[in-house]
Amino acid sequence: MPMIPRIFIVDDEAPARARLITLLSDIVTECPHYLVGEAAHAQEALEGIAATRPDLVLLDVQMPGMSGLQLADQLVNQRAADAGEPPLIIFVTAYDDYALNAFDVQAFDYLVKPVRANRLAQAITRASRMRQPAPAIATGVANSAGTVPRQHFAVQERGRMSLVPMGEVLYLKAELKYVTLRTKHKEYLIEDSLVSIEEELTRHFVRVHRNALVARNAITGVERVTQISDSDGDGDKQQEIWQVILRDTDHRLPISRRQLAEIKALVR
Repeated sequence: MPMIPRIFIVDDEAPARARLITLLSDIVTECPHYLVGEAAHAQEALEGIAATRPDLVLLDVQMPGMSGLQLADQLVNQRAADAGEPPLIIFVTAYDDYALNAFDVQAFDYLVKPVRANRLAQAITRASRMRQPAPAIATGVANSAGTVPRQHFAVQERGRMSLVPMGEVLYLKAELKYVTLRTKHKEYLIEDSLVSIEEELTRHFVRVHRNALVARNAITGVERVTQISDSDGDGDKQQEIWQVILRDTDHRLPISRRQLAEIKALVR
C-alpha cells in the first residue's frame, strides 16, 4: 500500500491555493494525504518546508521574487547539501511553456491549470509509490546520482514541445535518424537514442529487437507467424518468426532470436 504523503502548497494567488485545497479534500478518500502547510511566496515556502518536511510540494511556476523553478532548484540543492531527501515537486501552473525547464530541476510531474481532480490524484498516488522505501531499494528507483527518473518524454508536435507520460508509451522504434514513440492513439518523433533510453529506463522498457524497445507492462503475449520473403531473388521463401503482442494496438513487433527467451519469460 502506498505511503500517505505529507503535502505542502506554494502559490502566490490565494484563490489558486484554495482551489488546490478543495481538490485535495475531494480526493482524500481515494488518495489519502496530509496537507501540512501552504505558502504565498518562496521565502515563506522555504521556512514552511524546512519546518514541516513534506514528501510532496505542489508548486506554481510564476511567482514574484524567486520563481517556482528557482525554488525547486534550491530545495534540491539544499537537501543534497544536508544529505537529506528533497520533496518531490509537482508543478501546478497556468503555463505549459516551462515544462522542459521543470524537469531540468528534477520535477516529478507537471500539471496545467485548471487541474482535474483525477489527474491530481494520479500524480499524488504515483509520487506516494515513489516514496516507499522498500520498492526503491529493491528496484533501484533512484539512479546513482540519487535523482528521480523521468516520468515523461518530451516530443515535438506541430512546432511546439509537449510531454507524453511514461505510462502511455507502448513502444519505441528506431527509424532513420529518429525514434518513433507509440502510444494508444498517436505516434511521435523524439531525438533520444534507443541506447540511452534503455540504459536510463531498463525497469520500464525491454529490448525486443535491435531497433525496438517495448514497455514491459504493455506486453500481453507472443506469437509465431510465417513470413514470406523474396530477399535473394530466388522466389518466395517462408520463414517463421516470433512477434510480441501489445495492448491497445494491433501492430506487432518482431522479436530477435537473442531476445526471445527473455520476452517469453515476461509472459509466462
